[in-house]
Amino acid sequence: MIVRLSDHVPYTRYLMQDRPKPSEIPDLPGAYLFRDRHGEVVYAGKAKSLRKRVSSYFSKELAVRTAAMVDTAVTVEWIVTENEVEALMLEYSLIQKHSPRFNIRLRDDKSYPYLAITRSEQWPRATVMRGKRRRGTQYFGPYAHAYAIRQTLDLLLRTFPVRTCTDSKFKRHAAQGRPCLLFHIERCAGPCVGEVDVATYTEHVDGLAKFLSGEDDDIIARLRSGMMAASDRLEFERAARMRDQIGSIERALERQEVATPTRQDFDLLGIEEDDLEAALVVLTVRHGRVTGRKSTIVDKVEEVTTAGLVGRMLSELYGGDRPPTEVLVPELPEESEVWESWLAARREAAVSLRVPLRGAKRRLMETARANAREEFARHRLRRSTDHNARAQALRSLQDALGLPEAPLRIECYDISTIQGSHTVASMVVMEDGLIRRNQYRRFRIRGLTGQDDFAAMEEVVRRRLTNYLAEREKAVEDRGRFAYPPSLLLVDGGAGQVSRAVKVVDELGLDIPVAGLAKRMEEVYLPGQGEPIRIPRSEQALYLLQQIRDEAHRFAVQYHRTLRGRRMVDSVLDEIEGIGPARKQALVRRFGSMKRMREATAEDLAEVVPEAVAARVHGALQAPGT
Repeated sequence: MIVRLSDHVPYTRYLMQDRPKPSEIPDLPGAYLFRDRHGEVVYAGKAKSLRKRVSSYFSKELAVRTAAMVDTAVTVEWIVTENEVEALMLEYSLIQKHSPRFNIRLRDDKSYPYLAITRSEQWPRATVMRGKRRRGTQYFGPYAHAYAIRQTLDLLLRTFPVRTCTDSKFKRHAAQGRPCLLFHIERCAGPCVGEVDVATYTEHVDGLAKFLSGEDDDIIARLRSGMMAASDRLEFERAARMRDQIGSIERALERQEVATPTRQDFDLLGIEEDDLEAALVVLTVRHGRVTGRKSTIVDKVEEVTTAGLVGRMLSELYGGDRPPTEVLVPELPEESEVWESWLAARREAAVSLRVPLRGAKRRLMETARANAREEFARHRLRRSTDHNARAQALRSLQDALGLPEAPLRIECYDISTIQGSHTVASMVVMEDGLIRRNQYRRFRIRGLTGQDDFAAMEEVVRRRLTNYLAEREKAVEDRGRFAYPPSLLLVDGGAGQVSRAVKVVDELGLDIPVAGLAKRMEEVYLPGQGEPIRIPRSEQALYLLQQIRDEAHRFAVQYHRTLRGRRMVDSVLDEIEGIGPARKQALVRRFGSMKRMREATAEDLAEVVPEAVAARVHGALQAPGT
């Protein structure tokens, strides 16, 4: 069953300031839409219960990107459906129609090449096709590269001499009464000049389609039988041609990796991801052989788990294509039985959705994951090592922020704390679009009691820039790494953090541009501007800012965890008789963390401290609550 948008009208619409009461929302399956003040759809979703799902968006505890979507939305509306599967179909239709900015989408939504047979034509042809699928055309693939299709097709045309020419060329040779070169080298049966009848040509087309579908054993067996029969009849030229045809098919088969010992049909999804992006690799297996591979980068606009991401990718992959009988995934999506029903509706037959746990399919899943990791690494590497791309991104950032020059050195600062305890800060550096880890710095916040991120940001920026002024007064050969000022000082946060950083810059009499990148809506805050600016997600400038901001956050959190672990060790060891500063330092140096110290035996501890003390330490660490 296909759900069309014209079959439904919005059930109701509410202004976000008049948030609907739960009792006003139907407790039924359906799809829902959030719209901004311009009426554009910013998010589309589906729900088993509209009441529970829509009401959840008005709770206090929301993920950052979900909260950003709710803040952007002005109205919410919903559409009731008969069941969950119909809601899933409707959600897919809504996403395809509106392309909401907060829904997950494929960033490089490129068109993959397929080997296609134009079945609707009188004399079908084999060709490479991309883009939207056409009625009356049979598709095989996708393939990673178009040249892989042409190499495979070139091997098969000796056995299945199907035309590959364009319609205009076919008509031209038909009018001339002369076939093209492919006929003379036995790569085409010559339908344009009547060298083959319709029945024989149809056999060639069906044979090619069967081979591409994985049914190669019957074809090879038939050719071998024909070769032997021709040899028995002393028709050695015909037997030699069949021998060559068998060789061509076997060489084409060598290009297809054997995936399973049994002749099964399934697709397999491998995923590698971080907080902002994911790499997806889809392996197409038909009759036990890998016949296609697709890889793409996913832009994770919304907060989503791996299970949720798998569901979104199923929708993207099979919304317009017919799924196989089995789809293997790294993790089952939420409400997997609904997804199976949706896939079955697309196929018009049962579809199994599962996670491979052992055997050949498990090994193939690891291969797909390795491919996804490699694709993800290449994607990151392309953006970071391509000098032209980096230069373009820096120029884009210069234009977006109105900077006097391209920011060749960007320093980003982040604060990490838990309720004001162990407050620390990080400074990470990007030069010429590349991360410079050897210039990272971390700070313990000193002059602060309680939690005050604004004051902490002011302190760390002041300490860094004061060091810069001190270093600047030294001789060139004596200067340290703080001697070089940033072209852009970026803080993780909004207007409050930016104003504190600007205050320090002004007080020290420096001319350094300052900006802030807020996680909430990925908006950039600039000094003296009431409204933040929003850089389009497709721009390399935003990617640069996100990359250095996320690195600053990671580095700060890592340092905070280290200090917190050390303080925990100190607090426990200080209470144990026989443990002084020297022994405490020796234990920390040997075991490194509270976790490893707690996992150690009394004998392991006795290698560092006396046995009696080791026994007390072991007992204290194993006590409940430590």
